[in-house]
Amino acid sequence: MFKVIKKDGNARRGELQTVHGTVQTPLFMNVATCGAIKGAVSALDLKNIRCQVQLCNTYHLHLRPGDEAVRKLGGLHKFTRWDGPILTDSGGFQVFSLAKLRNIKEEGVYFSSHIDGHKIFMGPEESMQIQSNLGSTIAMAFDECMENPATYDYARHSVDRTTRWLARCKAEMARLNSLPDTLNPHQMLFGINQGATFDNLRIEHMKTIRELDLPGYAVGGLAVGEPAEVMYHILDTLNPYMPQDKPRYLMGVGTPANILEAVYRGIDMFDCVMPSRNARHGHVFTWEGCRNMLNAKYALDDRPIDEHCDCPVCQNFSRAYLRHLFKSGEMLAMRLAVMHNIYFYNTLLMKIRDSLDNNTFEEFYQENKEILGGRI
Repeated sequence: MFKVIKKDGNARRGELQTVHGTVQTPLFMNVATCGAIKGAVSALDLKNIRCQVQLCNTYHLHLRPGDEAVRKLGGLHKFTRWDGPILTDSGGFQVFSLAKLRNIKEEGVYFSSHIDGHKIFMGPEESMQIQSNLGSTIAMAFDECMENPATYDYARHSVDRTTRWLARCKAEMARLNSLPDTLNPHQMLFGINQGATFDNLRIEHMKTIRELDLPGYAVGGLAVGEPAEVMYHILDTLNPYMPQDKPRYLMGVGTPANILEAVYRGIDMFDCVMPSRNARHGHVFTWEGCRNMLNAKYALDDRPIDEHCDCPVCQNFSRAYLRHLFKSGEMLAMRLAVMHNIYFYNTLLMKIRDSLDNNTFEEFYQENKEILGGRI
């Protein structure tokens, strides 16, 4: 399913084969939480802005329109019209971040819907069943997302519970994939490494879950408020213990600079709402740094958002026009900015792949690590 084509230091150039197509890594997954990119961007638009994988959320789709409804409509691929690979987040993060009242038990989590307050239970088996109904390509294991910072004692018990939940996820997915009416009998399960910011917990957990020989492994519980240097340290610490022949996914990360640094440390897959969320507020990413399109200095600027970008937005519209749209409250402003930012993220990953192919990644890293983290 996954092969590492070449390496440059810890950075990896790979290829992931799935039942819904083959994708090139490192890659960025575009977050379509409820089946659509926020900002009026559809799955059909994604094909024109270099997207490879769409990410949808189990928790939100379970609440609306309901995973059973999605199943009856043919699964996420038919429902959203995206025909490439889809990864579904397990819902664990949303349960712990959105539910104001929750009760964690060994069997799972009891909580109230953030929409209307009705009572819900979700455990490993329920998460797998929902994701099976959605028919995604990759399903994420149901884990506990700890608050940051967490005490060592709580983190240790939480990691042990997440490990037990992962074994239950694997067993339930095997059962679901064997059913004759399963939408995607080739659905893959990725395990999630947890352990807060404690090196020994992270290492011990990775050693334990890699024995389950899953199709892929994610690093969770980072980019939740800790300094970037702490995140990079955890990645450096984990790198020797992560399976060499499986894709590695850093969940919820991050800025362009974060992504470049994480590739440097051996990560293959990324997702983040940042490109679309920032775009909806007029913040666009460029090869010169982040640009605030609401600034008055762009009122008469007829240049594209980024003169080094060939996305459909930069080919057709000016900074002045985009600023005007934002100031006028036009929906088109968000759509154009979101499309540009997603194109930028996917182009960044494409350029990283090209540099790995050409043995120039170290040069690319050194040239861009400061620029990508800057603001104009």
